[in-house]
Amino acid sequence: MMNNLAVEISQLCVRRGRVRVFDGIDLAIPRGQITGLLGPSGCGKTTLMRSIVGVQKIASGEVRVLGEEGGSRGLRRRVAYGTQGAAVYDDLSVRQNLAYFASLLKAPEGDVDRVIDEMGLRDQASQLVGSLSGGQSTRVSLGVALIGAPELIVLDEPTVGLDPVLRSEFWELFRRLADRGATLVVSSHVMDEAQRCDRLLLMRAGRIIADTTPADLLTGTGTTDAEAAFLALIERDRAGSGSRAVSGTNDTRRSRRGARTHREEAEG
Repeated sequence: MMNNLAVEISQLCVRRGRVRVFDGIDLAIPRGQITGLLGPSGCGKTTLMRSIVGVQKIASGEVRVLGEEGGSRGLRRRVAYGTQGAAVYDDLSVRQNLAYFASLLKAPEGDVDRVIDEMGLRDQASQLVGSLSGGQSTRVSLGVALIGAPELIVLDEPTVGLDPVLRSEFWELFRRLADRGATLVVSSHVMDEAQRCDRLLLMRAGRIIADTTPADLLTGTGTTDAEAAFLALIERDRAGSGSRAVSGTNDTRRSRRGARTHREEAEG
């Protein structure tokens, strides 16, 4: 029977010099859902996402992605990673940027046009990315992550700095992708985005303090909004109630080791 988990992590440890970023994280991410990775800046969200896609050096532990060893060559066309920084070239047009990544990934013919339409960039397709607005440039960067229709899409704070309308459009797109069968891991420090996810991983100081659903998060903390719930979890965590303050219903976990994957390293 096919494993219904997109990501399985067991006892993940990451160090920077003498500082322990993670000291034995376990988690599981279901396929075909939007998993929100939420928490304040500096809590370890980016490091965890880099560990999942295989570009983070880890001290020990196991990472398994889509049934394969994390970062293995077979995952390079199945996993997409949208970083916080710009992933596109200012001196190339929108179409040229997307075509470049499509060629690396050997994407199907017509995939560039599909992404241009999906991202609402038809009118800007011939413009240099450097001439676009910040929001349009962000659309192009996100479009790169959609080239080749990856099975797992990992997005590091894709909505940061966006206006409310564009944020809403992005989340509608994330939902359409998940409905088509893709698995998304989306990080944010904006707590109201938690309600748009199927599952939530809430982090604090390099630890997962909740693995839950939006509904269970509110029920488990007796609050009415995600920000209040997260603050309640922090207080509970400070009081020493453990690193897993709230648990969800599909709390499966384990397996395998991390390595390397990145869209531009598809042929690396």
